[in-house]
Amino acid sequence: MISKAQFDKEIELIISNAIREDVGDGDHSSLACIPASALGKAKLLVKDEGIIAGVEFAKQVFAYVDANMQVETLIEDGSKVKHGDIVFYVEGASQSILKAERLVLNAMQRMSAIATKTRQFVDLLEGTGTKILDTRKTTPGIRAIEKWAVKIGGGENHRFALYDMIMLKDNHIDFAGGVAKAINLTKQYLKDTNRDLKIIVEARNLEEIKKILDCGGVYRILIDNFNYEDTRKAVKLIGDQCLTESSGGINENTLRKYAECGVDYISSGALTHSVYNMDLSLKAV
Repeated sequence: MISKAQFDKEIELIISNAIREDVGDGDHSSLACIPASALGKAKLLVKDEGIIAGVEFAKQVFAYVDANMQVETLIEDGSKVKHGDIVFYVEGASQSILKAERLVLNAMQRMSAIATKTRQFVDLLEGTGTKILDTRKTTPGIRAIEKWAVKIGGGENHRFALYDMIMLKDNHIDFAGGVAKAINLTKQYLKDTNRDLKIIVEARNLEEIKKILDCGGVYRILIDNFNYEDTRKAVKLIGDQCLTESSGGINENTLRKYAECGVDYISSGALTHSVYNMDLSLKAV
């Protein structure tokens, strides 16, 4: 994953771009009928159940919009919530609260949905030693908050983007002329460019796994779209030579069975691309 400084910059970019997109040259609805001097207070109300996520992000949004706004947190990120819970109160200029409202809600609703689904997967893996990973199958422009939500839900982050890890998948292997050639060219590239990046290689069958192991220097093998029996064979074949990861259409019904095959990680795009937003609202009090 990227550094904390890089991640923080991504969050700043998300907030600034979202406010630009939503506010433009002004929130004219509020400017038209609410005096600039008016002060107000609002509560973040839960109308659903699951894992709340985005509280810390919301604080950053409020601070960006108006540094004078104050937030009183009642429920922290990663906590279970139910209908009727109040997550926080925010006080300050009424115009500022309304300017920040939609970004806070849009982000927290999606982040909470992702955290909730992630926690469900984490619970299903309990006792297996296998960890759940997200993927790059995220919403363009807001990857940082979606991956943040996975962490809040108890999952682990895969690579952040194309630049922070080498991941040789089927198309890379085919375009390069085979798995061994792809790995050897990658090693040379990292040496030539003086880059220290981990290498993950996707394997489509047991023969490819053997070739990957013969090459050496691989951080993790992606055991992609294998059935349970072949996954167990793959894990035994790999042993402690590198880490293992299962992927490919794994869902709530198959997750634990793959974990019981002995893989170190399971990656799932569904954590971020197949969720329904948690119902939250920001109400004046």
